[in-house]
Amino acid sequence: MFERLKVASQYILPKRGLTAFAGRIAEAERGERTTRLIRWFVGKYAVDMSEAENPDISSYNSFNAFFTRPLKAGARAITEADFACPVDGAISQLGAIDDQRILQAKGHSFTTTELLGGDTALAAKFRNGSFANVYLSPKDYHRLHMPCDGRLTNMIYVPGSLFSVNPTTARGVPNLFARNERVVCIFESPDHGTFAMVLVGATIVGSMATVWHGVVKPKPANKITQWTYTDQNIALEKGEEMGRFLLGSTVVLLFQQHTVDFSADWAPERLVRLGETMGNRPGL
Repeated sequence: MFERLKVASQYILPKRGLTAFAGRIAEAERGERTTRLIRWFVGKYAVDMSEAENPDISSYNSFNAFFTRPLKAGARAITEADFACPVDGAISQLGAIDDQRILQAKGHSFTTTELLGGDTALAAKFRNGSFANVYLSPKDYHRLHMPCDGRLTNMIYVPGSLFSVNPTTARGVPNLFARNERVVCIFESPDHGTFAMVLVGATIVGSMATVWHGVVKPKPANKITQWTYTDQNIALEKGEEMGRFLLGSTVVLLFQQHTVDFSADWAPERLVRLGETMGNRPGL
């Protein structure tokens, strides 16, 4: 009952207003007030600052600077396997795409066409492919990295709602990842074909950013916006940073059919870390 009430309340909360307010607080540089906020957050969510490049809480001039902090050198080793986990987080769901349907939670699924902003030709590339949904909690490192080598071809901003993406909401809100605001990044890999990294926004998520574009906030913000990069050579290597969340959210990974066999120990609710083995090409 309590879980259903938590989900139901999100339909009436002013999610966009709350997110804008949180974004202003996160960007503000307020000296000791900022430090107190960061110190409270570190304590509440048990953030491990020993992994940060800069572990000194008082040195961050804004909450966003703290939240998107880089890791110190050597904090994450990148696997030699074909596919590396791109984030710190927890697996929501993973497995085979059933024609176009992706499992969100028991009783809930959505289609690749819905997720990719209605682009049926793009969605067709992932028919019967593989997916992984990974949730980044508040305590996690919030930069995203490449699961394999890839050259950027397209980016699509899809407007939407801003429901929370925590496990409770994923179990209770239909089409969650395909109804929230999101940024779709499409890559071509010389060894693994086309793959997608979909950055899903959420309540209190100030914004999403990529290393080639910066913060993705097109105007007007209520229309699908696309960028094409085929005339540029934006190539990123496995393990290289590709973007970041300015507060916690979810990344959805899409691969074509016969591209990846996920590691045997990858399963829903399992905690994962950037750089660990996500999988290999079939037959390896």
